[in-house]
Formats: sequence, C-alpha cells, structure tokens
Amino acid sequence: MDIIISPFALDGRAKNAKKQFIEIAYQLNKDEPNWVPPLRSDVNELLNPKKNPFFKHADLQLFLAKQNDKVVGRISAHIDHLACAQPVEQGMGPTTGNWGLLEAANEDIAKALIKTAENWLRDKGMQRVVAPLSLAAFDEPGTLTKGHDHSPTIMMGHQPLRYSQWIGSYGYEHIKELVTYDLDITHGYPDLVDRIVKSGERNSKINVRKVNKKNFDKEAAIILNILNDAWSKNWGFVPLSDDEIAYVGKKLKPIVYEDLIMITEYDGEPIAFMIVLPNLNEVLIDLQGSLFPFGWLKLLNLIRNPKVRTVRVPLMGVLKKYQSSRIASQAAFMMIEYIRRVAVANYGASRAEIGWILDDNQGMNAIASAIDAKVNRAYALYEKNL
Repeated sequence: MDIIISPFALDGRAKNAKKQFIEIAYQLNKDEPNWVPPLRSDVNELLNPKKNPFFKHADLQLFLAKQNDKVVGRISAHIDHLACAQPVEQGMGPTTGNWGLLEAANEDIAKALIKTAENWLRDKGMQRVVAPLSLAAFDEPGTLTKGHDHSPTIMMGHQPLRYSQWIGSYGYEHIKELVTYDLDITHGYPDLVDRIVKSGERNSKINVRKVNKKNFDKEAAIILNILNDAWSKNWGFVPLSDDEIAYVGKKLKPIVYEDLIMITEYDGEPIAFMIVLPNLNEVLIDLQGSLFPFGWLKLLNLIRNPKVRTVRVPLMGVLKKYQSSRIASQAAFMMIEYIRRVAVANYGASRAEIGWILDDNQGMNAIASAIDAKVNRAYALYEKNL
C-alpha cells in the first residue's frame, strides 16, 4: 500500500490535520508503558505560531503520512534562522536545517517521512541537517538510546529504540549524545563537596538566595540572561530571544517553587543559577494527555502540594567570566546542596535527575561525578549532508 505524505499549514485552515498530527503520537505510543503522554494543550501551544515565539525566527512545515486513508506517521521540518546565524563549529551554522517530532508506525514510513523533510529543507537551500530537534534545542532534542526501562522526568522525551536504529541506517552519523544523571539525594554528598560548600559559606561576597516569585518576571530575566551568557559557547546552543525569555518565564511560573530555584550573587552581581522542578510526570503518566474529566484535579493537587519521588535539574549555569574558577565551584555546589536539603525536607523527594548534559561538557560531567550521579538516560543527535 502506497504511503502518501502531505504537508499542511498552521494557518487555522487545517485544524483537522493539526489534530491528526497531535493524536498520532498518542495512538502509536499507547502500548509503551514508560511513555508519558504530554498534555494536548501543551502540544497545541507548541505548534501555535501566535503563542510560541520560536515561529518568529523559524520557518516550519508539518507533514502527515497516510496509508489507506489512515494516519500512520508525522514529521516536522524547520529552519531556525537564529541557529543558522551561529558559528559552524558550535554545531549549527548557515545552511543547516532540522527535522523532528517524528512518529512512525514502521521503518518504511519513517524513512519516507525523513526523506520528505530532507527534500523540503534542500528546496529551501539547506545543505545539512541536524536532527531530531522537536522543535528547538530547549524543547526535546535527540532520540532516546538509553533508559527505556523507566519513564522520563518532566519536560523530557521518550522515543522507541527503533527510531535511533532507523535514523542510523538512513545515512545519518551520530554527532552528539545528551545524557541525564540520576542520584540518591536522601544523604549528603561526598566529603569533598562538603568542604567546597563550607569554603563558599566562609566567603562573605557569595550570597545564595532563593527566587522571589512575586517578582518572577524580573527573576526569570536574570536567570535566562545568565543562561544566554553561560551556554553561549556550548555546542548547539541558540540564544533565547527576549520574547522567548518572557515566554519561558510565563510557562514555568505555575510550576516554580521559590525554594527550588536559586541564584548566586557575587559581590552583589548575579553570576549563577540553578533550576529544579518537581517531576509532574509522576501524575501526567496516568492522565493520557487530557485534564478532563478529573485529570485537572490530580494535577492541581500536585501543583499545590508537590510531594514527589523525583525532582529534575533542567538548567544551571555560571557566567563565562567565572567559569573554571573557585567561585564557580563554590556557587555550584552550594546551590546543589541547599536545594538537595529543601527537596528532601519540603517535597519528599528521594532522587534527582540532572540534565540533559552534553556528553563532552567536562565541567558539568565533573560535577555529576563529584556527587556520585550515574547516567540513566541518553539521547542521540545525528547529522547528514543533503
């Protein structure tokens, strides 16, 4: 039976196609016990050009695959113009496009979708593709290659192992691995970490504080501006625009807890931050992507009283001018230890997940090693010349 792949636009005239694009993920993953169905409202917003500021600097095309009039797969193809403006040595650069949001019932469908995305990118003048990215690097980068035996934490993806095998067999080369670390936080960290924390506490110029949610827009701007500086030389990093900074702050605000997000100041200057989120996936996994009829109550109860087994550290950073300094180590381990105490005492957490982290990020991987964290999940990114 022929595979028919059709594009559609996100202009309000293809509501049924957009709905099918979203729903196929739930259909194809319904028997995967560790897949956490995202809220449909969140996926809708991700694909809404009027709400998601990613669309202000990117061109995107969505495709649906059908066989015998039945939807059997999907893919996005996109060109992020901010990514194209980055230096080539940082992973993206001019004439580099992306595809993502891949779902496919079998290998033939996956390959047909990938080929269609490549053709679209090639027609737009792209000469290279880095994938999968769904959609930006801060959404769900890569495809899962390790960790299928447990569910992802909040804001992390979960793809079947066969996807990475299919991608690798279609002329793509593995270029980067993103890893997450798992650790027991019920006990303190090794003596070395404790000594670093105490040395930082003796430095009167270092002040570690929790965020003030009443001024969260201002706090979010401080954090994300540190992020843009701290990550500016990282592979694949694309700086957040002002609109994206405001958007991320608004999205995070409902699940932000003041004592789980900390900013370090040095001599009055904000120089570092650490964000920790309760793992809402512990509830979302049972909601099947919908808040109705009673899912909203379960989620609301968790948000109001976030007692969770696991917390996740999605982001932390130190200004470039302090990186590799003693102050950076002190700031990092002070925040890690202070938040560990809070997560256990106030949220009932017993484990933490850190990441994702680039496999060659020596600084962050050294921190993970110092606190005895172990890699529990890995996501692969691939490239191909068009």
